[in-house]
Amino acid sequence: MTRSTRALVGYWDKQAPSYDTKMTGAERRLFPDSRQWVCSRARGETLEVGIGTGANLTHYPDDVALTGIDWSPAMLDLARRQAERLRRRVALHQGDAAALPFPAESFDTVVSTFALCCIPDERGALTEALRVLRPGGRLILADHIVASFWPLRAVQHVADLVAVPLHGEHFTRRPLATVRELSVTLKETERRKMGAIEHVHARKPA
Repeated sequence: MTRSTRALVGYWDKQAPSYDTKMTGAERRLFPDSRQWVCSRARGETLEVGIGTGANLTHYPDDVALTGIDWSPAMLDLARRQAERLRRRVALHQGDAAALPFPAESFDTVVSTFALCCIPDERGALTEALRVLRPGGRLILADHIVASFWPLRAVQHVADLVAVPLHGEHFTRRPLATVRELSVTLKETERRKMGAIEHVHARKPA
């Protein structure tokens, strides 16, 4: 782990105790049903990249066999407690999304919600997600992205000047652009909230 990565992990460890409280208002206004949209499409053995505090756990179908990975130990501790409260079995791992500790073709579904914006190597994370997917597997994403509404887009570019050096969060990325380059089949995509929220459902070639 590099020095800059350790600093980012430390930042998210500090954010963990108050993260869910801080996110409540933003979720209600900006993406009230994004987690449900993503998780309801998961099938079989599922990996959640950037599981964070476990905010998605209530949204998965009961028959999904769930594995979660995050680089923040403090976030994983909260996810573990959430899983215990829900009596949901989840295999939790600390690790890097761009170097997943799983064999190729291990999962039927890979999910990521509002995490790719904070992963330094977005392309590496998406490439790894496809590596661990079985042929025909599902890649399902939701994230905030560069807006289609230009005044908001201008604000996002300014926000990047502060947020990227401070805690590695990007406001002007668009994971779909990278997904299109990775030889997958797009099944569903949609943009919301002035184009600043995007949902993506893709399949790895069978």
